[in-house]
Amino acid sequence: MDKKDSVPAEPPHPAEDVLGHVGYRLKQTHAALRGAMDRALRTHALTVPQYSCLEVLAARPGLSNAELARATFVTRQSMNVVLRTLQDDGLLTRPDTVATGRARPATLTDEGRRRLHAAQADVYAIEARMIQAIPDHRLTALLEDFDHMTQALQGDSAST
Repeated sequence: MDKKDSVPAEPPHPAEDVLGHVGYRLKQTHAALRGAMDRALRTHALTVPQYSCLEVLAARPGLSNAELARATFVTRQSMNVVLRTLQDDGLLTRPDTVATGRARPATLTDEGRRRLHAAQADVYAIEARMIQAIPDHRLTALLEDFDHMTQALQGDSAST
């Protein structure tokens, strides 16, 4: 038996149990945000990945499937389904063919922009409600902390 398997690992910080760990709390917050967004977006006939795709395309028109997948935290396969649905619903366009490569850049239609703007009001209200729980003077530090945690984990990915 390996020694690592017989001795419990030390937690990274004081916590009574797993429910007090940073990762658990972060996931709990994410689940609450996702639930609130799911409910709000349902009234706009959108899912969270569809909304995210529209948001990213509004800011960066012409992205490919792979670029959109990375920007919205879904797999390329999932993004392909999202794009097909949004295109079928008339919210975005993609060329049938491209001169070089395989990437088919996506752009919002007028209806896509209209649906995005309608949904943004609800989603932004959710984010406002979420950040109102944090004192203004701590918000910048919190965002910086998220960036530091992301960098720490991405730097660690080379060793895993």
